[in-house]
Amino acid sequence: MENQESFENRVDLSKLKEGVAQIREQIGKVIVGQKQMVDLMITAVLADGHILLEGVPGVAKTLAAKLVAKSMAVDFSRVQFTPDLMPSDVLGTSVFNMKTTEFDFKKGPIFSNLVLIDEINRAPAKTQAALFEVMEERQITVDGKTYKMESPYLVLATQNPVEQEGTYRLPEAQLDRFLFKIEIGYPSVADEKEILLRAANRKGDQLDDVSPVIKAKDIAAYKETLKEIIVDEKLLGYIAEIVGNTRQDQSIYLGASPRASLALLNGSRAFAAIQGRDFVTPEDIQFLATHVLKHRIILTPEKEMEGIAAEEVIQQLVSKTEVPR
Repeated sequence: MENQESFENRVDLSKLKEGVAQIREQIGKVIVGQKQMVDLMITAVLADGHILLEGVPGVAKTLAAKLVAKSMAVDFSRVQFTPDLMPSDVLGTSVFNMKTTEFDFKKGPIFSNLVLIDEINRAPAKTQAALFEVMEERQITVDGKTYKMESPYLVLATQNPVEQEGTYRLPEAQLDRFLFKIEIGYPSVADEKEILLRAANRKGDQLDDVSPVIKAKDIAAYKETLKEIIVDEKLLGYIAEIVGNTRQDQSIYLGASPRASLALLNGSRAFAAIQGRDFVTPEDIQFLATHVLKHRIILTPEKEMEGIAAEEVIQQLVSKTEVPR
């Protein structure tokens, strides 16, 4: 969706556009193609939303998350989820201090700006539930004390949709906390040739080519700019109607909540901004609807048995919803 700059913005987006272009450039040094994935990840960062990356092994899910983190001068941590991982391994634990004869809280890897959780569906429900509070409220409560996270705070989680052995289905309440679910497919033959060509000519680590180009204060400034992006009242009604229709559709057993409407609003504002526009269009909402809704709905058993995908149902639902004029 390319932006045709035949209009004049009322909001100054020059710094935001420059920052986004620099991030794209840094990621493009390593990732071949995948423009849509990159744009969705940048949109999520600006919209302050968590991302669930899904794809078979080897399609650069973890690499993409690392690149986004490396292109920003912010703290980054990585947690590999396993079936024996305990909540304290993620959140942190209280350790007895012999000198002060008191317990000191030792922070876990969840205390960072960008947290990569690899194979999130490998850990049992107890460990996954430990993420509920931090993903929604950007804080954790341990032993009755609350610890706030520093901004920006983003969880990037990966999961493999094929391998089922030793995995646990993510609870609906946790899925609902992800702004987008981005599915990464195989590259085209041309892109795969380019991947091989780069690998054959590479001398050092591919991540060495990537430099941090924006700081935490820049991201905070971009978020303030997003508040000025114009969303027509008719488009707010359009978002409400699309999400509301998921609760009425005969193919859907569980529809999306108002959190999905807010996600679609915030995502659309950020997506419009990275396209260089200071206003949201119906096309922004239509494009993001699938990524915002597909992990938030549950199809009826009949539709699942027919092999119908959630994306298909959402696309049909969006096409049936009247576009405001």
